[in-house]
Order: sequence, then structure tokens, then C-alpha cells
Amino acid sequence: MNHQALPLLGVIGFLAACVAGTAEGDRRPYIVQMDVSAMPTPFTTHEGWYTSVLSSLSGRDEEAAPEHLYTYAHAMHGFSAVLTPRQLAEIQGMEGHVTAFPETYARLHTTRTPEFLGLTGGGAGAGGVWPASKYGEDVIVGIVDTGVWPESESFSDAGMTTKAVPARWKGACEAGKAFKASMCNGKLIGARSFSKALKQRGLAIAPDDYDSARDYYGHGSHTSSTAAGSAVKGASYFGYANGTATGIAPMARLAMYKAVFSGDTLESASSDVLAAMDRAIADGVDVMSLSLGFPETSYDTNVIAIGAFAAMQKGIFVTCSAGNDGSDGYTIMNGAPWITTVGASTIDREFTATVTLGSGSGGKRIHGKSVYPEHTAIADADLYYGHGNKSKQKCDYSSLSRKEVSGKYVFCTTGESLREQMDEVQGAGGRGLIAASNMKEFLQPTDYVMPLVLVTPSDGAAIQKFVTATKAPKVSIRFVGTELGVKPAPAVAYFSSRGPTQMSPAILKPDIVAPGVDILAAWVPNKEIMEIGKQKLYAKYMLVSGTSMASPHVAGVVALLRSAHPDWSPAVIRSAMMTTAYVKDNANNVIVSMPNRSPGTPLDYGSGHVSPNQATDPGLVYDATADDYVNFLCGLRYSSRQIAAVTGRRNASCATGANLDLNYPSFMVILNHTTSATRTFKRVLTNVAGSAAKHSVSVTAPAGMKVTVTPSALSFGGKGSKEGFSVTVQVSQVKRAGDDYSYIGNHGFLTWNEVGGKHAVRSPIVSAFAQ
Repeated sequence: MNHQALPLLGVIGFLAACVAGTAEGDRRPYIVQMDVSAMPTPFTTHEGWYTSVLSSLSGRDEEAAPEHLYTYAHAMHGFSAVLTPRQLAEIQGMEGHVTAFPETYARLHTTRTPEFLGLTGGGAGAGGVWPASKYGEDVIVGIVDTGVWPESESFSDAGMTTKAVPARWKGACEAGKAFKASMCNGKLIGARSFSKALKQRGLAIAPDDYDSARDYYGHGSHTSSTAAGSAVKGASYFGYANGTATGIAPMARLAMYKAVFSGDTLESASSDVLAAMDRAIADGVDVMSLSLGFPETSYDTNVIAIGAFAAMQKGIFVTCSAGNDGSDGYTIMNGAPWITTVGASTIDREFTATVTLGSGSGGKRIHGKSVYPEHTAIADADLYYGHGNKSKQKCDYSSLSRKEVSGKYVFCTTGESLREQMDEVQGAGGRGLIAASNMKEFLQPTDYVMPLVLVTPSDGAAIQKFVTATKAPKVSIRFVGTELGVKPAPAVAYFSSRGPTQMSPAILKPDIVAPGVDILAAWVPNKEIMEIGKQKLYAKYMLVSGTSMASPHVAGVVALLRSAHPDWSPAVIRSAMMTTAYVKDNANNVIVSMPNRSPGTPLDYGSGHVSPNQATDPGLVYDATADDYVNFLCGLRYSSRQIAAVTGRRNASCATGANLDLNYPSFMVILNHTTSATRTFKRVLTNVAGSAAKHSVSVTAPAGMKVTVTPSALSFGGKGSKEGFSVTVQVSQVKRAGDDYSYIGNHGFLTWNEVGGKHAVRSPIVSAFAQ
């Protein structure tokens, strides 16, 4: 092991969160401070001295040797190591020893999303869900995706409390192309690949891909490290989002099931995805996350719905991405009610570039958005704007001439496509692009084929005014800025698919939203990102956006909750997250829906934005069993054959009753060819708090919606006690305004408030027009 001295900044926070070594007997990690002035003369380096000290402790029968973790040379002088009580006592008796203390967990300065989720700031209970759950210790998260890059620091087990794989684990690390079985460890405990269906169709794995669990694209490494990656100091995307990258459940275990290959198709992939889910269930994962989806079909032909039902029956929580087909209604994917469907939201972080108009540094400064990886400031570049020609102003196709544009930065007003504008500027020999944007088109970092800064239309007007009034306009640009605390946040990403779901619109989807915009996580380091001049760029960590990034955030939260409450069912965990989710942003306004920044609705954000600390102590929950979902399928008028296909039950019967009214933490009224409707719901709440409690109901409802709850107060005994209630929702004379067919429906909220207590159990009530 290479015990490098770490720089001063971040050492304590990083190491206090990274516990190494095994946990057999009483062995545990300690941080040991030493007096370097006491270093014996034969030693020339502190590390040599520390290594000698640890080596002198070895040799006792049946006692594991000390495991040296780190050497400190700046924040303090000393080292950390995994020691037995006897070994620690012996060090304490040595000359030069100053002090020793056991490893603790600190609140890290991460690449933002754990902090934005409140994990680093405490919350419910003493310190929040991170310490309460031991950071997701030993919960196994299975990811079905494009594979994993095992050498990434995010998959190192150096910080695991114990490297020993849980005895209940039945998985394996399969060898294959560029992937050895020895590449798994205490963090990445399983890796398999599934490509038989791909090969059966005669589709060869592309040359840049691997016939193994190794990631070729980066997506799988990104999602898995987001859910449960180890802490990695100094991670960034070429300086953007610099910090310590850590997964939401950093002490959880990871297992990768590669089922998506380069050149794959939906048809060939479906069998492979189902095989991956099947193997994950057999291996013993506790949580399964899929950031992919197939065209929406009935549940009996949807492999994700089928696999997820089997997983749910085994107590495995399944979370899936909602899809990136927003922002219209009825675009949700993976909407089966036994799946937790996750939409994407922004966080309070933006990546910026500063544009200075005019020569020198004294001109007007405009703050734009960019993730272009250029550290060298661009000074006094020529700036072009096609004033007087609308096509040139918008940089339309074939509008710019090389004679006018070559070597210059080009300003473009809002056009149809930023990608087309970049192509046009690049084709005309332009050096870079400053574009006024309404932010309705989202770009990934790999889309930045040239220097690009996005500014608001109002800033764009200021640039227009400057260029038209200046004879030889110049511009300077400084990239690689990261701004925190941005308001408002969160907001629902414009690409995030919206509800209702086509297959079962009576269930509100998405269930919840989580961070999914500009998320930094592990990537494949051998894949070219872009070229700047003649230099090819590669990245170990990548900024990516999509509901693909949101689902693993929830998978990580579920790992924390499963660790803190191992007796909770998948439905209880989902209920805990939904009823404690928040619907107001950091400016104390309703979460907005992008790109129009209009107030969001539950069809955009479900029950709200996930709040891990609150979810660990929800007070009351809505539980559901596999039998409840069978009755739901009966309510959808599925045949016995269809129900058997979904549930695996040979003698599936609807004799016990067809019922679309699941015991779900939300209420949905579908207006089918009508402007009014009345629906009554029945629900049962379970007390998961530690004591008896009384709750009273409160309702907020818009005009045209009347809500009656019976009874209006519930009294619960101790933990596990149940109480039922009914809700009647009357929706009357709902009309679309004029020809506004984007309007779908209205909403309110029902909340059970603990009398004299802290718990507030909130559920959305939504009315929506049928598709």
C-alpha cells in the first residue's frame, strides 16, 4: 500500500468519514498522533518510523496484524491504523505517542447532493439518518446498468467499516473481458453481465465495449457511485463541482448487473434486463435501482414491472427512473405501483462563466452558465453579432459566413437549438459561442463541442446593446466557476417525465423527485470527452443529468432507511419518503416546474422532494402487501393469465375483490370524458413511532375540489397499531382555460398532524383529465 501524506485541507473530514479495516473481535480503526521530535535517529522519514512501530506489534498468535491506513503530515503528525486493544495499549506506552482516539464519522463537504439532501447537517434524531443508519452499513444495493469501472476510487473499500462481505450474500464477481474476479472487494461485492439475448439476435458487442461487467459508457459507474460510492477527496469535472464525492449511502455494498451494451436494442435487452433482475434477487440484494426503461406496455409484458414484483415479494425495494420525456403529462415510465418512480430535480448549485464586455477588466460583467473545461481565461477576444439580419442574429443554419466570423466569439439570440447554433458557429470558423437561452434545451457536458456560455435573454439584450454600439467589440471570458446556495432550488427539471402514468393513472406518479441535474459521480477514464485544440480530454468524474441520476439518489436513501429500520417493508419505506417529502424550495415558495418556472404540481414532483432525515421518523405509514397489488391488477381487469405473468402466482384469482384503491400515500381522481367526479378512498395508517399518538386531519383544497375525511381524528396505541379512515373527493366543473391542453388538473393536500407532537403525514390529492 502506498501511504502518501495527505494535504492539510480536508484530511480530518475525509478520514473521519472513511473507516478502514475489518471488524473481527475488537479490532477497530484509530487515529494516532505522534511527537515527531521523538523520532529515533535511524529513521529518515516519519512514515518509516510509523511503519516500524506497526510492524513491531505483529507476531502474536491468533492476532491479526495492524493495518496501516494513512500517514498524516500536515493537519497533524501521526497515522491511522486498525488495531486491537492490546496493540493500541502498546502504542500508548511508546515514547513519542501523544494521543489516540477511535475513528468517528464526520459531516463531509461533498460534491453537494448529500449536503443538499440534509445528510451532512443532521436532522431527525441525534445527527440525522447518516449516523442513525451507520451510513447504510452492509445494505446491498444492486444496480442494473452499463457496468462498472472497478478501479475508480469510488469503488474502493478502504473506507469500509468492515471489508468482510456479508455472510448472506450469494453473489459473485464474474471474470470477463478486461475484468478479473479479483477486482471486486468489500465495496463492490458483485459484478455480472448479461448479454445472451443481445448475442442471440446476432448483435455483436461493439469494439469499444466489453463482454464483461466492465463499464464502456460511464452511465453505470455514475449511477452506482451516486447510490453508494466511497468518499473521494478532490473529485471534480475539470474544476467544476470540486469537493469530496461520496455516495448517499457510503457504507453500503454495491453489486453491478450489466445488461446494457453498446449497439444494444430494446428488444434484445429486455431478456437480459430480466435475467439481471432475476440474478440480483437470487444473490440477495436489498435495494435494486434501474435507470432505464422500455416503452410503456401492460405490466404483464413489461420486464421491469415483472422483475420488480418478484423483488418486492422478497422484501427488495425497487426504484426506477421516471424517464426523460417531460415536460408534458402522461410521459411517465416505470409507473407500476410496486415500483418507486423517481423524477429529477435541480440542486442549489450552478456552474458559471463570467463574461466581461469590452477591452480590459473594467467592462460590464455578465454571469452566464457553462461547463466548458477551460481554465485559461480568454482575454480581449473579438466578438461578432449579426445585427440587422434575423437569421444571423439567431445563428440559423447556413446564415454565418467564414469571412465575418472566423476566429471570433459569436453572440446568438435565442434560437431553435443550441446544438445547431454551435454547429453553425463552428462551421463558420467561430472561436466560441455566447448564446441567449430560455433554458428549454438541456446540454450535457459532452455536448460542448466548443467554448459556450449561456446567458439569460435579459443579459442577452445587454450584450446586443453593447455590440451594436461598439465599433470593434471585445469580450473576455473566465470559465470554471461553481456557485452554491442558488435560489430557487430545487426545481423540477424540464426533461423529467410527468404524470399521470398511462398504464394505471389512478395511482399518482412520479412518487417523488430527487437530485438529477448536473450530478457529479464516477465515470470511465478511457472514454474521450472532447477535444480542445489537439488535446483529447478524459475524465474520472462526470457531470450528468437525467432521471437516471435521480433514481440512485433514492436507492441510497432507501439503503439508509433499510439500515436504520430493517423491519420496514418496501411499501413502508416508500410511504416514509413520500409523506415526509417537501414541496417548498429554499426561497420558501412552491417548487417550480421548468422550463417555464411555473408553480409545480404533484404531477411534476409527486409527493415532493425526498428528505432523508425526516423519512427516518415519519410517525405514520401506509403499508401494502403483494395481495393488495394482486387486487389492484384485478381492478385493472387483468385476466388470470396476465396476473400470473406479473405475480408468478399460478392460481391467481380475483375472488377476494378487484380494487383500484391501493393503500397508497396519495389520492388520484381521473376525469374520464367529464368535468366532474366523486371518488371515495379507504386508507389504513400504521404507527411506526415509539409511543401512542393522536392525529388530527387538515385539508387544503382548491376551488372546485371538496374533500371530506372520516373520522377527522385518529388515536393510535403503541408501535404497530393501525387505524383506518376514508376520504371522499368531489371535483366539480373543472375546465381547461380556452385551448390550454397542457392543463391537466388541480390538487390539494391531506395532512395528519400529531397532536402535541412533531409528525405531519402529508399526502397529495390530485384531479387530472384522462389522456
